[in-house]
Amino acid sequence: MASLVDQNPENHVAPPSAPSHSTAAQDDVSSARLSVEPDAPRADDLPDIIDVVLAMGTTPEEPPAEAPSPLPDVANPRLPAHLEALAGRARDYVEAASSANTRRAYAADWKHFGAWCRRQYFDPMPPDPQMVGLYITALASGSGGDKKTVATIERRLSSLTWNYAQRGQPLDRKDRHIATVLAGIRNSHAKPPVQKEAILPEDLIAMLETLDRGTLRGLRDRAMLLLGFAGGLRRSEIVGLDVARDQTEDGRGWIEFFPGKGVLVTLRGKTGWREVEIGRGSADATCPIVALEAWLRLARIGYGPLFRRVTAQGKAVGAERLNDQEVARLVKRAALAAGVRGDLPEGERGQRFSGHSLRAGLASSAEVDERHVQKQLGHTSAEMTRKYQRRRDRFRVNLTKGSGL
Repeated sequence: MASLVDQNPENHVAPPSAPSHSTAAQDDVSSARLSVEPDAPRADDLPDIIDVVLAMGTTPEEPPAEAPSPLPDVANPRLPAHLEALAGRARDYVEAASSANTRRAYAADWKHFGAWCRRQYFDPMPPDPQMVGLYITALASGSGGDKKTVATIERRLSSLTWNYAQRGQPLDRKDRHIATVLAGIRNSHAKPPVQKEAILPEDLIAMLETLDRGTLRGLRDRAMLLLGFAGGLRRSEIVGLDVARDQTEDGRGWIEFFPGKGVLVTLRGKTGWREVEIGRGSADATCPIVALEAWLRLARIGYGPLFRRVTAQGKAVGAERLNDQEVARLVKRAALAAGVRGDLPEGERGQRFSGHSLRAGLASSAEVDERHVQKQLGHTSAEMTRKYQRRRDRFRVNLTKGSGL
């Protein structure tokens, strides 16, 4: 069982068992000088790049609970210039290992876990499977507030695993105190997944009519909706596009026009690099290529992020890339304005739509071989593609008749 910390609430967090990098480096400098060259950098002087990344997504006022020692500055004055450059580059690579949204979620989950440990007078370090088992039990039972869903509990467990691994003390998720409790939580509380509503072609056409074609914002939103639908793109993939290859450091893909045919979108998605072909539509009013060309031409964008903020009352285009949350807000706003699923109360309608609705809409409406839809969405299995198909004929293959009954 995890060790109990000092029972005094004023002193409920145990001090770290090892000195921080900064203090350790200072205490050992004199003795190290006896065995190394005076100007040679020591390993203890190097900044801990993982420590730096652990602070990403947190605010200075509220650091994550039981965070490692004070984070060293990458620009360490004791390092030679060439090592400072390498340390800075290493930090960039560590940051690129996960998305900003993932880092923020992991930081928030670690903070929540640390707060729970303090209330129970537990020390979060080192990792104790029995303590983690009690934590996920509290989440499932709602003893600390509202009950969490199985999906939320699994995500928080993944966050703890990641955070412990970055601190060099792995958490054994297969331990019976975690694995058995989690299996029981799944059996007791698991519910069918709640799927977002699919935006079908007729819905999308109605949504496009709510946009003002005479403004830059309307042209941009029109291009985003059509490109996202026709490409079956995730919201992060839509806003991550550049006008051409290798134009920005934070870009996650680019577009290439093929005159008379369409656009080839090259993406770095969740499953690696992939190419998506988006052909021309049957009419200019609903063609993603026409909408994209109009946006680029009138917004005068020839380099950098494809979709950007429109400023100055809709008369100017900024230089910064849109946040992926803007795609979800656009889909929800346009769907409500167009009266999609008007049979539902407005509050419920607002919860039914998100950026995911565009991908589900393409999967549900494309009258082509399923394998082409699977490739367009970037799925590794046909079963995953079928989960996106909201109105497919589930009884097209009748095994009852096929068996002779």
